[in-house]
Amino acid sequence: MIENPLRTVNVTRYVTPLREGGSLPAIAEADDGFLYVLKFRGAGQGVKALIAELIGGEIARALGFRVPEIVFANLDEAFGRTEPDEEIQDLLKFSVGLNLALHYLSGAITFDPVVTAVDAKTASAIVWMDCLLTNVDRTARNTNMLIWHKELWLIDHGASLYFHHAWHDWEKQAKRPFMQVKEHVLLPYASMLAEVDPELRVVLTPERIRAIVNLIPDEWLSGKEFSSVAEHREAYIHFLETRIASSEVFVNEVQHAREILI
Repeated sequence: MIENPLRTVNVTRYVTPLREGGSLPAIAEADDGFLYVLKFRGAGQGVKALIAELIGGEIARALGFRVPEIVFANLDEAFGRTEPDEEIQDLLKFSVGLNLALHYLSGAITFDPVVTAVDAKTASAIVWMDCLLTNVDRTARNTNMLIWHKELWLIDHGASLYFHHAWHDWEKQAKRPFMQVKEHVLLPYASMLAEVDPELRVVLTPERIRAIVNLIPDEWLSGKEFSSVAEHREAYIHFLETRIASSEVFVNEVQHAREILI
């Protein structure tokens, strides 16, 4: 089970936009006095990116990786009225309510595999997890890993679970290999997939997966794809449990991709 359910904070100050990609996250201050990287529900991919961020981040944490604390962040209706930038003002207006934020790691630097070595087991575990999550966004162009206090931290899982943007053949997709792994920045170092596979599967029990998915707010599951919030939530659980049970499919694809690469 998840020992510490997510906290909820209220956004008190918009500090600065992080103009990376199309989602326009921002550094913002909350009423607990901390700075956060705020992900907006009003951005291009909407709440689905927040769901992917939440599931991906908490699965990474469950597997023992360092992930900034994830919190729910309330945005008041009046918050964006004084924002002079019209694009940001619209983003704030469409993001009123519950958003997602990650603790801001001040002074962190972007991970560079040329500068920082990652051992084979850690690299293999990260690649395994990203195949599980179908995370397309851990490449040499954008590693989504930081070095903070000389330790490796994983960030930005919003591009994971890309199947849920259409929910087309999602049950079949749960059993498919992750072809994009050939672009993974840690693929050259991931030589222990066979060893980490059973270890990670044991950690991600059905109870743990359900606890993580149950963190998703009901209001983020009110899409048109399912007849009820409960059915929508169960689909995420079923996808993840099926994919974990079928992990040999993506493990084999990783090993094949490494053979071609090396």
